[in-house]
Amino acid sequence: MPNRCQRLLAAILLFAAPVHAETLLCHVTYGGETQDLEARPVSSPYTVPVQPIGSYFLFRIVFQKEPADLAAIKLYVFADRDSGPLPIQQATHPYPPLAGKGAGFGFTGLNQVYEPIRDGELQYWCEWSPSSGPAR
Repeated sequence: MPNRCQRLLAAILLFAAPVHAETLLCHVTYGGETQDLEARPVSSPYTVPVQPIGSYFLFRIVFQKEPADLAAIKLYVFADRDSGPLPIQQATHPYPPLAGKGAGFGFTGLNQVYEPIRDGELQYWCEWSPSSGPAR
């Protein structure tokens, strides 16, 4: 029968072990600044918020694995207009994602989206990891 110290050590190791979960990591660059946005699978696409990028863009990652007929990775770019968000790009990728489209640019390849008013550019690419941590 394990003593108290052995049980405590076992409990610490159990909770300290890394959790392996699928992760999407999107590298979004705007105005010379890159943000790494992480997403995990969701059960409903309706609960996924947008992430502000600079003062003009909004970025949204929907990573849905179930049900199987709806499994996909959807990426959205919106213009943050005074009248409300205006969709300017939407990309759908299969789940699980296919092999990389461009050298060093994950399964999406490098995407470039332009502001229709201010003439700025947002770039992004995304990678998938079947376990926790960056997929690099």
